[in-house]
Amino acid sequence: MIVLIADTFEQRGLQGLQALGCDVHYEPGLADQALAEALRSTGASVLIVRSTKVTAPMLTPELKLIVRAGSGVNTIDVKAATSHGVLVANCPGRNAIAVAELVMGWLVALDRRIPDNVADLRAGKWNKKVYSKARGLYGATLGLLGAGSIAREVIVRAAAFGMPVVLWSRRFNGQDRPLAVPEAAELGLGQAARQTTIALAPSPAEVAARADALSIHLALAPETRQLVNAAVLDRLRPGAFVINTARAEIVDHEALRHAAREKPLRVALDVFAAEPAASTGEFTDPIVQEPSVYGTHHIGASTDQAQDAIAAEAVRIVGEYMKSGRAPNSVNS
Repeated sequence: MIVLIADTFEQRGLQGLQALGCDVHYEPGLADQALAEALRSTGASVLIVRSTKVTAPMLTPELKLIVRAGSGVNTIDVKAATSHGVLVANCPGRNAIAVAELVMGWLVALDRRIPDNVADLRAGKWNKKVYSKARGLYGATLGLLGAGSIAREVIVRAAAFGMPVVLWSRRFNGQDRPLAVPEAAELGLGQAARQTTIALAPSPAEVAARADALSIHLALAPETRQLVNAAVLDRLRPGAFVINTARAEIVDHEALRHAAREKPLRVALDVFAAEPAASTGEFTDPIVQEPSVYGTHHIGASTDQAQDAIAAEAVRIVGEYMKSGRAPNSVNS
């Protein structure tokens, strides 16, 4: 089986595919027309990508399976793939711990204004008078939008920080009550539920109203696009934190800029509306010019541990497809 890998991929994953007997073509950095030409020239039946977009014109008669080495499939034209008989699968949950760790890092960084501390020190300024003022995270309420694998890992870590949690997800939409013990156990939160309070809120706006910090962990879908809008952000209290490590399109960025300036809020973003297509390049999103808005370079899943886990899952998907013709985690089978 011919496998084309068009993004960076862990060595362990390459070795795993070769052990399956695959003819592996590893060409990280392929995109657009170059990717389309590589699919035709190699005759690949399996394509593995991370952030590279896969569009309808790229699909060839030989291509049978596209594996997104990550969570979500928003970079792949699933409708076109389905019409061409191409399976699309992803690797959900394998990066959950990595993203949760970044969220907790940002919670501490926002509370202690760590980026500003560092910037002033590098500029030769000492300002203990300003930076010694912080609320602290213990007892602060963490609001979560979403109850998937990443949100669950965040809850486990928030419990260790002594932070009660209030959450909303489509699964619990409209419900306003404590999370029941059996539900917590089903979500894998048995120990966390014993360590802290976990409550359900009936809407995203209600989560915002009850939270000292709001963290977003929703998949991008028509019903979640710009879900975090002015109506939600207006419910946040002055000085609240907002963290988005999910998808930029879930947040109305103009409303977020306004709220950051007027409330004010402290904001940490790992995802942006107009990210460079390549791993390096110029970046001009105006939201990062707001003094209380901080950012990272879409690195939520970028730990060695997470990438090893994702590569192993991608190999498992390909191996199962070779044996049975079925793809685990397929979104269109």
